[in-house]
Amino acid sequence: MIQIIKNRKWWFAFSGTLILASLISIVAWQFKFGIDFTGGSLVEVQWKQTAPSIIEVHDDLRPHVTRDFVIQPGEEGRMVMRLEPMSEEKHQELSKELRTKFGDFEEVRFDSIGPVIGQELAQKSIWALLIVLLAIVAYVAFSFRTVSKPIASWKYGVITMLTGFHDVIIPLGLFSLLGHFRGTEVNAAFIAATLTILGYSVNDTIVVLDRVRENLGKAVGTFEEVVERSVHQTFVRSVSTSLTTLLALCAVYFFGGASVKDLALALIVGIATGTYSSIFIASPLLVTWNRK
Repeated sequence: MIQIIKNRKWWFAFSGTLILASLISIVAWQFKFGIDFTGGSLVEVQWKQTAPSIIEVHDDLRPHVTRDFVIQPGEEGRMVMRLEPMSEEKHQELSKELRTKFGDFEEVRFDSIGPVIGQELAQKSIWALLIVLLAIVAYVAFSFRTVSKPIASWKYGVITMLTGFHDVIIPLGLFSLLGHFRGTEVNAAFIAATLTILGYSVNDTIVVLDRVRENLGKAVGTFEEVVERSVHQTFVRSVSTSLTTLLALCAVYFFGGASVKDLALALIVGIATGTYSSIFIASPLLVTWNRK
């Protein structure tokens, strides 16, 4: 069987490479924020007749808006327009203009958010992530309060927080990359996915660390041997649980609608890295910290 603790330098190097690449992507390209954060209107239409070209629609709308806008093709002949924030009156005016020029269509989706609300949502999202990370440390430290040797209980909480950071930063880096090359946006759904990833990360990590706590009470072998044994005892359970979730998410990604693909992708990457970190990062970090 693979020696997880003994080969921890390889796991640290692999995770370090992914984190470094994610940070470089975020610094270099940042994120392409959706209208949830920047403010604006999103209109998705399904043409009932032959769909006009994007260039035709763009040229027709240009005189009616004051800011730059983007029109993208959607699935099944749909068209997605990302415009400036607009009132219902302006919305109906543009709809009438498009119907007059290009024929009837079904409006599949219309969202409009003001820039002030978008900034407030962005600030609250950052605070939510910070509060969750701090709450994780406090909760784990309290839960492991009976364990004080050979490593203090609060350190279990810090390690859980670090693995949570590991599991969140990698999807962030991926979406930064996709935003630069494919125009993939970060929106409120992505924040929800991030919080879900944190929940899975904490769950998987706690399962492994809790087994370490149980085995430490038996005091059989060195600390490193106890941790290695604990990881192997929970390995199948952690992988099996995450695999069933990933299979469902893959089905959503490949067969679901376009509106849920980005959410499913974020969860797939986050849960996969969460499973990896709970086994190959959390426990080795515990041993490394104890040795230092």
